[in-house]
Amino acid sequence: DAPELWRAVENIAITAGMPMPKVYLISDSAPNAFATGRDPKHAIVGATTGLLEIMDKRELEAVMAHEMSHVKNYDIRVAMVAFGLVSAIGILADIALRMMFYGNNKRDVHPVVYVVGFLVVILAPILATITQLAISRQREYLADASGVLLTRDTEGLASALEKLKTYGKPMQKQSSSTANLFMNNPLKPGFFSKLFSTHPPIDDRISRLRSNATKM
Repeated sequence: DAPELWRAVENIAITAGMPMPKVYLISDSAPNAFATGRDPKHAIVGATTGLLEIMDKRELEAVMAHEMSHVKNYDIRVAMVAFGLVSAIGILADIALRMMFYGNNKRDVHPVVYVVGFLVVILAPILATITQLAISRQREYLADASGVLLTRDTEGLASALEKLKTYGKPMQKQSSSTANLFMNNPLKPGFFSKLFSTHPPIDDRISRLRSNATKM
């Protein structure tokens, strides 16, 4: 149904020396693309109908190079490890909290220890989550740079990002748990979605791309 998408993915796969991934087309007017898969042999990439409507051949290849770079850089594994660490810290914090308030020796503990311990238990999961999001944003920058290395076309990706900024909108079916898989944040804009975004601002991504290009 989308031969231009297939050709773009095939061209990037050949250039990157990767197996041809499974390619999916999502019926959604919001322009976006995604990639998933624990390694290049099990990769899945896709794009929305809205993306194909606004991108030319050059921009589409740049977008798919970005997405396939996520697979090539094993970003799904990185995300899984980061999520696992956040979950583990949350579980340990919960156990510590229960031991503090329900342990057998709670009468012998100084009140200051309770206060400090409570703050640590509350703040540790929050700091872990912030770290996880920071890692995700850095992997987006890395995928941008890796994608440009595949296409040798900084302006192709910069132009695609500018279109995503101009025409971007929330996807019809959205989930915060899968937002990091997409090229552009698929969630509805808001204070908390910006604060806990898995993606850096598009303007920053474009600026970094062009800055790196002038250094090469």
